[in-house]
Amino acid sequence: MPRPLLLAQLSDLHIGATGEEADPLTRLETVVEAVLALPNPVDAVLISGDLSDNGSEESYRLARAALARFECPVHVLPGNHDDRACVREAFGLHGTRAEPVNYCVEVGPLRLVLLDSNVPGQDPGRFGPGDLAWLDATLGEEPERPTLLALHHTPLSTGLPGWDAINLDPAEIEALGDVVARHPQLRAIVGGHLHRIATASLAGCPVLSAPSTYLQALPDFDYDAEDVQMVGPPGFALHVFSEGELSSQVEMLSGD
Repeated sequence: MPRPLLLAQLSDLHIGATGEEADPLTRLETVVEAVLALPNPVDAVLISGDLSDNGSEESYRLARAALARFECPVHVLPGNHDDRACVREAFGLHGTRAEPVNYCVEVGPLRLVLLDSNVPGQDPGRFGPGDLAWLDATLGEEPERPTLLALHHTPLSTGLPGWDAINLDPAEIEALGDVVARHPQLRAIVGGHLHRIATASLAGCPVLSAPSTYLQALPDFDYDAEDVQMVGPPGFALHVFSEGELSSQVEMLSGD
């Protein structure tokens, strides 16, 4: 059996965040070390948003330096805490400063499509008028190619009312589902934002929310979004593509 393709997903780094719980840069470095220490090297790394907590140039410099330890390609999406222009400059992404960061890349036999779900200055996600049309056309270019779709706002409901209020609203998820249903080559949809491991399906396609490299959200259903408690160790997801099938796995690490 040939060696499977390995794609590591890191999410919600929040470099620049201040608090007594943990240092986000130290935790990112711990996660990077853990990925590098895997028995098999990964073929690429996906960063699914919120690299920075405050959008500062310094936070992106620190994030880029930590991620530079990877010798494989690193593919980056902005999150709701990010500044698109700074992400573009720090990681050499295409496009003008403020336009959505939508692009696709090849990771061996797997196609990775990255869709920007962010609204500058707001926590909830939304798709612009051309974003889903771009996604539909891009997926239609290679209908036989196994594909992974990545975005920051994971298209699922957690059942936490305040948390769901700052994610994609049901209408946006339904509109995305209409596109997904037309493209059976999609093997999975992955995102972050929720600081929780969560799974669902959308139009028959598996959906995974990856853990944060910083802190995880407690599942306290009595809390609203402003009161979500962030605790716990860092983690990352590992997507394994072998013989046409995709398996998504999660590694949680010990805290510092």
